[in-house]
Amino acid sequence: MDLGISGKRALLCASNSGLGLACAKAVAAEGVDVVINGRDPEKTAAAEAEVKAMAKGNVLAVEADVTTDEGRAALLSVCPDPDILLNNNAGPAPRRFLETVRSDWEATFQSNYLAPILLVHAVLPGMIERGFGRIVNITSAMVTMPRPHHTMSAGARAGLTASLKALSLEVARHNVTINNMLPERIDSPRQIEMAHAAMKREGLTFEEARAAQVRSIAAKRLGRLEEFGAMFAFLCSDYAGYISGSNMHLDGGSYPGLV
Repeated sequence: MDLGISGKRALLCASNSGLGLACAKAVAAEGVDVVINGRDPEKTAAAEAEVKAMAKGNVLAVEADVTTDEGRAALLSVCPDPDILLNNNAGPAPRRFLETVRSDWEATFQSNYLAPILLVHAVLPGMIERGFGRIVNITSAMVTMPRPHHTMSAGARAGLTASLKALSLEVARHNVTINNMLPERIDSPRQIEMAHAAMKREGLTFEEARAAQVRSIAAKRLGRLEEFGAMFAFLCSDYAGYISGSNMHLDGGSYPGLV
């Protein structure tokens, strides 16, 4: 299926591994010119080579921290007018509310709310002018199913969801869509991190923590990275112009709510 986005330009934050890299691969295979991003120079260079090996368009890697003004400026200097923006960043370490301090909340707000808001602010005028824009935010299942050890993630990402939902109503008429992907137990480095956190929090072995992850999912398996990337590519496609302001649960059918 031709998604109709060959030749489009994509700015993909935190895309040198895991979910972000899966998204980069999916749109690069569709002929999108992609800018991938990461803070670790070795990982970012390796990701660039991996995407270039299968891409149908141009691939450029930028080493930058999107949580900083300098990092965002570096990305926008090489891709000032993207047709596609992926907002993504590492989530905060799982921590119960009384274990947090003010600096934890400030860092989470900067990474998972303010940084994506500022990038949207920078690229939105061009999308409106061209009559095409696809903004996708990787948030978290914690937006709709908050857990006690994810109060920081839930708060910042729910705030981002609310702000951009309001914006989506204004820009839909310009063929600019804004959607959120809410992963739960996609088999990525983040789940390894979560397993180690569960080991410490609950006294489990690594194998027990990983088995508990699988049990928590209705499909009784972890999600595949390529499944996640495929959803991203579709949301960026010409066929997804009638989908905006939505939360897409990628969780093996585990979300218990109706809406």
